Amino acid sequence: MDTIDISNLNRQFLFRQSDIGKPKAEVAAAFVERRVKGVKITPYVGKIQDKDEDYYMQFKIVVCGLDSIEARRWINATLIGMVDAENPESLKPLIDGGTEGFKGQARVILPTLSSCIECQLDMHAPRPAVPLCTIATIPRQPQHCIEWAHQIAWQEKRKDDPFDSDDLDHIGWVYNAALERAKQFHIHGVTFQMTQGVVKNIIPAIASTNAVIAAATTSEALKIATSCNPYLDNYMMYAGEEGVYTYTFEAEKKPDCPVCGNLARNMTVDPDMTLQEYIDTLGDRPEAQLKKPSMRTEEKTLYQRFPPQLEEQTRANLKRKLRDLVEDGQEIAVSDPAYTIDFRYRLLFK
Repeated sequence: MDTIDISNLNRQFLFRQSDIGKPKAEVAAAFVERRVKGVKITPYVGKIQDKDEDYYMQFKIVVCGLDSIEARRWINATLIGMVDAENPESLKPLIDGGTEGFKGQARVILPTLSSCIECQLDMHAPRPAVPLCTIATIPRQPQHCIEWAHQIAWQEKRKDDPFDSDDLDHIGWVYNAALERAKQFHIHGVTFQMTQGVVKNIIPAIASTNAVIAAATTSEALKIATSCNPYLDNYMMYAGEEGVYTYTFEAEKKPDCPVCGNLARNMTVDPDMTLQEYIDTLGDRPEAQLKKPSMRTEEKTLYQRFPPQLEEQTRANLKRKLRDLVEDGQEIAVSDPAYTIDFRYRLLFK
């Protein structure tokens, strides 16, 4: 869905100054077709979630360079759900690659046969949010000063002026305010580039790391397509902070994986927390990371967000304690509109 920004040009080599504002998929496809004669690429600009199984069934291999864990989880669950034991062509190898600064990873997933993205979800735990009180009173990092300028100072000084993260004048104002804040607390390191990254939630990218991971995923696609060498089994981590290091290992396929396993995943909970409090924790739990969950047991619906009539009927349960709604060791099914599957958890009271 991305379009080309000027900040892409230093690390994404398919794009030029004249391409700014154009869809990345279309420009990349045209570039490669010019460079490699005879190849045909069909670009698609839109959400991967808007395509159905028939669309993905046409491919032999799926290679992911997605920005978000949510999108990775969706394509992972979709490809696993497509597998039909009576049709070998329904199994589509998934090659996933990602980078962050000097770090990166590549992996090969054979849906239903090897460890999947959901099995290793806790390796991608969400970053803990910085409390607003820390940002407002005792900043300790340059990022705290930037968040203060963005969230607090802008509202105090320019509340009638809608903030536009693509407006360099707005970014410049936040940068200068953050710089002054940093000086007051003797904090060093606030830069214009960091300000852009914090405000726009940009994951830092370095051309060399991108090239290493792109080469790794491409090599795995070549090996799977031609059988010229054994493919990765099944996870490679790259670290370039203090040298060039790689570590390869086989991640376990977990029997209680909500996507590729056949058992409910154990989840320890406080029986005295309310259902609302439990729902709130699902967004932060490394093994769940669900933002808008609905849930039910085999016998009853505990809370359902949609349709509105059912939400109204189950809303009262949000204030009730878990011990009053479920039994120790009982299994619940949790759904989220971002995914096509139900997640099964067995609640264990602590």
